[in-house]
Amino acid sequence: MKIVPYEAGEDNMSMATISLCMIVRDEEEVLDRCLVSIADLVDEIIIVDTGSTDKTKEIAKKYTDKIFDFEWVDDFSAARNFSFSKATSDYIMWLDADDIVPEESRKRILKLKDKLIPHSMECVMMEYEYSYDEEGNPTFTHRRERIVKRERNFKWSGLVHEILDVTGVVFVTNIVIKHLKTKPNTDRNIKIYEKAIEEGKDLTARDVLHYANECFDHKKHREALEWYQKFLKEDSENVDERIYAYLKLVDCYIHFQQYDQALAYCLYTFQLNTPRAEVCCRLGYIYEFKKEIEKAISWYKIATVIDISEQSVYVQQPCYTWLPHIQLCACYMSLGNLEKAKKHNDMAAKYIPNSSYVTNNEKMIDEMKSKIEE
Repeated sequence: MKIVPYEAGEDNMSMATISLCMIVRDEEEVLDRCLVSIADLVDEIIIVDTGSTDKTKEIAKKYTDKIFDFEWVDDFSAARNFSFSKATSDYIMWLDADDIVPEESRKRILKLKDKLIPHSMECVMMEYEYSYDEEGNPTFTHRRERIVKRERNFKWSGLVHEILDVTGVVFVTNIVIKHLKTKPNTDRNIKIYEKAIEEGKDLTARDVLHYANECFDHKKHREALEWYQKFLKEDSENVDERIYAYLKLVDCYIHFQQYDQALAYCLYTFQLNTPRAEVCCRLGYIYEFKKEIEKAISWYKIATVIDISEQSVYVQQPCYTWLPHIQLCACYMSLGNLEKAKKHNDMAAKYIPNSSYVTNNEKMIDEMKSKIEE
């Protein structure tokens, strides 16, 4: 798979058609919000219901008559592939019920429809904003294969956190889809994996990775360590996923306060690719805990000058914006250098002006200055 940035070409008289394919279950609270943000941009809406007991189907009927039932078999890919099989347009787009397409992205998708056919695009990636801070700023983004050419018959794989197995040239766009989750986390996903393991099913490499994530999220850190290491033993050429797994191992070892192991796994990522801010911030964090403040400062400073790589799929946005500055402020305060502490707190404020991190730091700096002046 080759990832290239999308560049607009000449308009085409024949605009591409798009089928929106979704799988849903008990989504009455969010489905209308999702569909109203995309319905007028697509030519067909396919809704596959996996067992709703609320008003999900009634809401879906406001937008489409192509609603299908699918018996749930603890396999998200099976349901996704069934939904794709019902599409009839040139291209297929997918969304989850708790996603929305913001206004700026709506405009870009409409323009994109002019370009799909003349560029012979087979797959289009979009930014997926997956989590947010208290001010609504994205904290984690993930590039996802969002629109694919129907005739290529790409398939989904993975029991949970499924992915489209695409080949060929993948076009990367700056179009953003927002994931605005409203339901609380449950143990549904981890139970799907545990049942599959108990039944002796073969897990794909991505299933191994995401089962490790489920263990981590459920605070089963020992199990998470084991499964991240299993994933890294797989013969995977996906550099981003390997870096991601290394960083999750770092987080596990930080949890256990085993800082030397955490440092080692940070450094392993440098063998795979150039330094990323996520790694540098963790290195700074580890050295802070080891009370080696000068080393921590060095790594946080490096993080402030790293740009997000075009090849990065998993991105923790704060590491490239405010987080290293907040940590540099803390480091300089611990050294008594209030001038530099204020400088970096002010830089963080450019990204998160109303954050408690910034206001608390301002208060601490003022208090420290007052004590010095007394």
